Amino acid sequence: MSEKPLISVEAAEKIIAAFPVTVLSETMPLLAAQNRILASDIHSPLAIPEFDKSAMDGYAYISEDQSPAFEIIETIAAGTPPRLAVSPGYCAKIMTGAMLPSGANRVVKRECTSEENGFMKINCEDRNRNIRYKGEDLQAGQAVLEKGGMLQAAQIALLASLGFAEVPTARPPRVGIITTGSELVEPGKPLGPGQIYNSNYYSLAAQLCALGAGPLAMGRVADNAQATVEAIDSCLDNCQVLILSGGVSAGDFDYVPAAMKKAGLILHFEKIAVQPGMPTVFGSRGEKIVFGLPGNPVSTFVIFEIFIKPLIRRLLGHNEQPLVIPALLTAAYSRSNGARTSFVPVRYFQGRATVLAYHGSAHLHSLSQANALMQVAVGQLNIPAGSTVDVRYL
Repeated sequence: MSEKPLISVEAAEKIIAAFPVTVLSETMPLLAAQNRILASDIHSPLAIPEFDKSAMDGYAYISEDQSPAFEIIETIAAGTPPRLAVSPGYCAKIMTGAMLPSGANRVVKRECTSEENGFMKINCEDRNRNIRYKGEDLQAGQAVLEKGGMLQAAQIALLASLGFAEVPTARPPRVGIITTGSELVEPGKPLGPGQIYNSNYYSLAAQLCALGAGPLAMGRVADNAQATVEAIDSCLDNCQVLILSGGVSAGDFDYVPAAMKKAGLILHFEKIAVQPGMPTVFGSRGEKIVFGLPGNPVSTFVIFEIFIKPLIRRLLGHNEQPLVIPALLTAAYSRSNGARTSFVPVRYFQGRATVLAYHGSAHLHSLSQANALMQVAVGQLNIPAGSTVDVRYL
């Protein structure tokens, strides 16, 4: 059997990035749209403020009027339009947010005045006009939010202020997860001899949920070639992306790459020069996408972060790039083999990165302490303490 070609991390990223995806959209009620991605540009349907309004509780009057006292013609509450126009010698008592009456061009705040027998006197200088003018925040028709942005609390508040009860959002992709391996047992059940818990489903599902994508549990497949083919084929009818964990190496019971081919997929690559996660497979059938990941838990986590997360983000409607931060390495790092790009768990804090004790691609405890991955280039064996390294924030 011929050895599968090994492609670089950069080449694998380019292949995945070049794969065309279709972003589906749906209209959601405003609060249900939180943490969704906006599917179209939003323009303001109205001016903000909608009218000239008072920025203070006070009295609306004509700024050029030097009258010693001003007769109060009415009290204007927020939400109630003024009934009378202000003329020289007169003013209107006005509340914050209320519409400015015709004729008035200034509001003196209440703290600078006194009121007696229906008249208002200005007792000290108020240098501010205390008026919010129509359209000073937004003009009608002005672009306010761009397609591809995430809708968080501030954006939800803005949309509500503009009268939107619902908003077009990208529909989260349906992402199926199949875990393979006869040795897997679900958490909560006792382990038998030679068995391990199925952590990879929970790892992948949690990573997908953190992105806002909906993970679909497609079950566990035992180490059986035909069962793997049938699982892939049936699951692709129900999801846009399918992730298989395990069964991609060169062992006697690693059936996933061959099963993907038998299920009608084109395999774009089968191995990446990356550590951990070398035997990673990427295939497609039409617009459907399938990843075959190594079964080692850290490999599964890291490959998702580096290669699958950017694709899911595209399916969610935006092209946000990973956050890569320069950091000073607190202690020297070395490895014995530099044939592959390595992603090493580190703890990043205040501009410094500390490599965590790491025993290989099954060491989830080390990964649980990390908040970033340090990228070590091909051919690089030693990094001295104090060096500047690139860390990819998790």
